[in-house]
Amino acid sequence: MKLRAPAVPLITVDPYFSVWSPSTTLNAARTMHWTGKNNSIIGTVTVDGKQYSFLGYHRDLHKMIQTSLEIDALSTTATFETAEITLTAAFTTPLLPHDLHRLTRPVSYMALSYQSKDGKPHEVVASVSASEELCLDKPCESPVEVKVLEGCDGICGSRIGNTVQKPLNRSGDDLRIDWGYFYLCVAGKNGVNGTSTYHKQTLLTLTAPMTEGKETLYLFAYDDVKSIEYFGRHLCSYWNKDGMTVEAAISEAAAEYTAVKEMCDAFSAKLTADAEAAGGEQYAELLTLAYRQVIAAHKLVLDEDGEVLFISKECFSNGCAATVDVSYPSIPMFLLYNPELVKGMMRPIYKYAATDAWKFDFAPHDVGQYPLLNGQVYGENALSYQMPVEECGNMLIMEANVALATGSADFAAAHLDVLKGWCDYLLQYGADPADQLCTDDFAGHLAHNCNLSLKAVMGITGMSILMEMLGDKAAAADYRKKAEDMAAIWMATAIDADGSGKLAFDQPGTYSMKYNMVWDKVWGTGMFSQEFRNTELASNETHFNDYGMPLDSRADYTKSDWLVWTASMAETKAAFERYIAPMWRAFHESESRVPMTDWYDTVTARIVTFQHRSVQGGLFMKLLMEKWKK
Repeated sequence: MKLRAPAVPLITVDPYFSVWSPSTTLNAARTMHWTGKNNSIIGTVTVDGKQYSFLGYHRDLHKMIQTSLEIDALSTTATFETAEITLTAAFTTPLLPHDLHRLTRPVSYMALSYQSKDGKPHEVVASVSASEELCLDKPCESPVEVKVLEGCDGICGSRIGNTVQKPLNRSGDDLRIDWGYFYLCVAGKNGVNGTSTYHKQTLLTLTAPMTEGKETLYLFAYDDVKSIEYFGRHLCSYWNKDGMTVEAAISEAAAEYTAVKEMCDAFSAKLTADAEAAGGEQYAELLTLAYRQVIAAHKLVLDEDGEVLFISKECFSNGCAATVDVSYPSIPMFLLYNPELVKGMMRPIYKYAATDAWKFDFAPHDVGQYPLLNGQVYGENALSYQMPVEECGNMLIMEANVALATGSADFAAAHLDVLKGWCDYLLQYGADPADQLCTDDFAGHLAHNCNLSLKAVMGITGMSILMEMLGDKAAAADYRKKAEDMAAIWMATAIDADGSGKLAFDQPGTYSMKYNMVWDKVWGTGMFSQEFRNTELASNETHFNDYGMPLDSRADYTKSDWLVWTASMAETKAAFERYIAPMWRAFHESESRVPMTDWYDTVTARIVTFQHRSVQGGLFMKLLMEKWKK
């Protein structure tokens, strides 16, 4: 990968079990949680009695020289050297989209191997230390306890956890987990467990002798005990739906590492090849970096009926759970790889909308604050935080895409009455939206929002698709005619003097990304002409800054997901790549060493605030479009 990742993924399981390096030189900085707080793991090797670090920060040790770093969709692999040996460290989290057991099993791998450089035999011993930071919100906030691993034949290890176990005790955004247990393990019988103290913190240590040419397999695991509170019920993660223990999960993961790594490598290679064919090398690198982040911004559980719930966390955008306008931009990736996960995003919204607590005739924005999904937490100001046109359009578009991806509208049929109600809302209020929030809420309220009106058009078009697939051709034709009429009004009122679309109907001389129009091209529904899209995209290019196109004329910041959606409307691959190149440079050159942001400044490439959000699944839009063409 030529892209210098702003942060390097190491352990990427869910919003709590998260370890990244803020440096592409893995032994130059402390490893961190996606929030930027320390989540320290230190890796060392001792070569003929001399100890070197290869992972994390340790000021008192010699550092191995890192000679390479490769990141693919599911693995991060680095090589290091001393005068005597070359060490390879491969970090893999098997987030295989159609294999929900392995995707949710909370075990991540680090495989170590070495080769002698001088042809001589060497005594090499690996050691890994993990801080109590991995099981506490803040270090030293509570006493921890350590216990040696039992019940895992052929595996050595130990666990560390808070002495005060209160699963699901709070919700929030800039929070780490403070319940459950972190496990540090190594395959084989020769590992030696230990503990140490550093600045009043307790560290697990695990040492294992290495053999040249053979892998030493470390396993990092986390048992969160209870994962999600869902309308008062405490739910466990999918992987232990049948009662599997974390010890059994660790044993299983160790036993199948070779086969799982091969599956991961095959998946990653295909993703890269497909993305390069669709959008070029730089586009493929962006998708590769985004993939693990997108999955790990969710938790997958089952509801009381055994149905999948795929719960997103709004990472650094207030911590809301199951947010519709966070799900919506992420869906291209999941439509490609497993549409059931899109259904899993929508089920909490349908359930909440059916409760007495939801008193509005439009779709909810979210279902709570992660990891507690008991209803919204806005209190008396609930209405001011809603996005009525936004979320109605999002749910209808998502539902139409699920039907197209699966070839069946059965999921929609189960919710048809509420979908019709939300479509009616768009018909009444969507053509010229009143002063309200949309997903780009950081820019504030905006009336007469042209792009939001496009969402209404495409939401109604999505309803037409659903009715057609359900066999009600008359209703389908009626919805289509209404969408066409609204699109015609849009073309008559949204166009500026240069032929491009305005930011708002009443604001000449303005511009914005018209990313919601992309579904017209994906679906081939013909609401708008390619000629207009070409005019719009050519006008957009006149507004580019060094690091890409701003979201709209109000500020220099952009949104990476919407930038790719806008670019995907281009008629040629070359035009698409002109949009992608400055965004690639933004991630490559940004001073903001955090997991991928979707909200950055196009002049400086610096993050504005969001990071590690699932919306980067939207980067897969061009790949989805090319796949669905076939």
